[in-house]
Amino acid sequence: MLKGMDIQYLKHFFQFAKKYKRTALLGIAMLPLSVATSLLFPWLIIQVIDVQLSQRNIDGLLLYVFYMSLVLVASYVVDSTYSYCLRKTGQYTITDMRSVLFARVLKLPRSYFDSRPIGVTLSRLTSDLETIGESFVQSVVGLVKDTLNTIALITMMLFIDWKLTLIVLVIMPPVIYLTVYVRNRLRELHLITRSTLARGVGYLQEALLGMKTVQFYRAEEQVETKYQGFTNEFLRAQKKVNKYDAILFSFISGITSITIALMIWYGSEQVLEGALTLGVLIAFINTLEKVFVPIRDFTSQIASIQSSFAAFDHIEELFIEPTEEQGRQLLSREEIGSQLNEFKSLEFKNVSFRYREDSPYVLNNVSFALEKGHQIALVGSTGSGKSTIMRLITKTYQDYEGSILLNGLELSQIPQEASANLFSLMMQDVHLFEETVHFNIALGKEHIDRAGVEQAASYVYANRFIGQLANGYDFRLDKNGSNLSAGQTQLVSFARAVAHGGQVMMLDEATSSVDSITEDLIQKAMQRIFKEKTVVAIAHRLSTVRHSDTILVLERGEVVERGNHEQLVELNGVYAGLLSHSFDEGQDSKIA
Repeated sequence: MLKGMDIQYLKHFFQFAKKYKRTALLGIAMLPLSVATSLLFPWLIIQVIDVQLSQRNIDGLLLYVFYMSLVLVASYVVDSTYSYCLRKTGQYTITDMRSVLFARVLKLPRSYFDSRPIGVTLSRLTSDLETIGESFVQSVVGLVKDTLNTIALITMMLFIDWKLTLIVLVIMPPVIYLTVYVRNRLRELHLITRSTLARGVGYLQEALLGMKTVQFYRAEEQVETKYQGFTNEFLRAQKKVNKYDAILFSFISGITSITIALMIWYGSEQVLEGALTLGVLIAFINTLEKVFVPIRDFTSQIASIQSSFAAFDHIEELFIEPTEEQGRQLLSREEIGSQLNEFKSLEFKNVSFRYREDSPYVLNNVSFALEKGHQIALVGSTGSGKSTIMRLITKTYQDYEGSILLNGLELSQIPQEASANLFSLMMQDVHLFEETVHFNIALGKEHIDRAGVEQAASYVYANRFIGQLANGYDFRLDKNGSNLSAGQTQLVSFARAVAHGGQVMMLDEATSSVDSITEDLIQKAMQRIFKEKTVVAIAHRLSTVRHSDTILVLERGEVVERGNHEQLVELNGVYAGLLSHSFDEGQDSKIA
């Protein structure tokens, strides 16, 4: 019934569940008691009808009715304890899985998110795990108990009357065959529904994030049509799931009714002939109903379990996706020693890079060196490789050719946590949380106190606008800082970078759509950073370039010119051409 991957998923689940084995074992200990109560009840029926009632023993009859009541109460307590313990184990296990998965997602390489919609990953962490928590745990809880009860009850039926039991056993093969067939079809269909749901969530998230653009260009109808395609695909697959589920449920319900009818017809004749007692027949019919009810419920349990295995297929991707450090030969703490306590140098040696093996190179034999206290500006047209160099330095991508040395150590062999404290990043796309200004600068790190936040904000002149906000540093931002201007969000980003103490500032300069007052603050902050920090910057403005010790001019992934501003102007090459096309030299205009 279970495929190889299903067993792997179960093993994976139970690895997490081991932590709660005491609760699980208490629930499992209830299983034999549950089976015992199921077997006792038919026996008590026989005693009541064939012994006490036939002998007109009222006292004995009342006593056995009391026993039956005790068995019913015991059955309720045992089944409730079993169900509660195993469901509790399951929910705690799912909670742990969610925490581990999220922690793992946080360690995935940043390149992973470049090729996958955020909504798909979100679906893995939410709806897929919820499916496992609700369907898998509850269905397995019921399936295990019902299976053991069914086996025990059929065994008891054989002892009560093997001829009547044969009637039941004869119809079992077609039931099992149909169940296996439907199970396989349900697995395929649930894979489709889970995949379609994830893609639909991904597109929905993308559409909601771009809602302003959609509404401005009146593209609502097109977006709705595309999303409707996902929902229709999901609906078609779900309708097939419901069809197969209904067929199996109806088939087993029909078989149950036919079998009970045959049992009454055959058993009544045996009672009239004296070959069978009335108590045995009633007990047999009662037991038969207990056998077929779990078989009937088995259809819905199978459907739920298949949906869960389909969800397992999806979240397994997050478990097997290699993290930033997996599969790499990294230096140990002992090998690194104190070499990364302070930034000394960064050197690119004939570095080439492409995003995929079948794609063209975006960097070709790039070489340069950055020393402590120096500044490098990257200049070039869109697609020249500026951002790729930044991504390699920050280890967003690591499969480069050539060598990148950080303090003499190969960057790809340095663990992320060992080099992270050396760099701070200030990018064009600033992400701010729906939290206070203080939180957005400190990011909740305890070692960055209020004084540290205020000092960092003052360093980049962000304190000038923060002081004017209601509640100052306790001012709460809306989603992604929408209640701040574009320039103010940049200044918060600058303050964040300074507060976290990176010795090398990675700067992707962005001052477009910024008011003149805020832009002046940004330029002052950048001048201070360039004067006092080690900097690697994607430069867009003359003021940034002028403060750089070295300017690298890139074209099609190659460094075509290098030098300071005066040297490159005198060279009268590509850089000089960028200047002449973009601004009058006396103005602080964009150069790329």
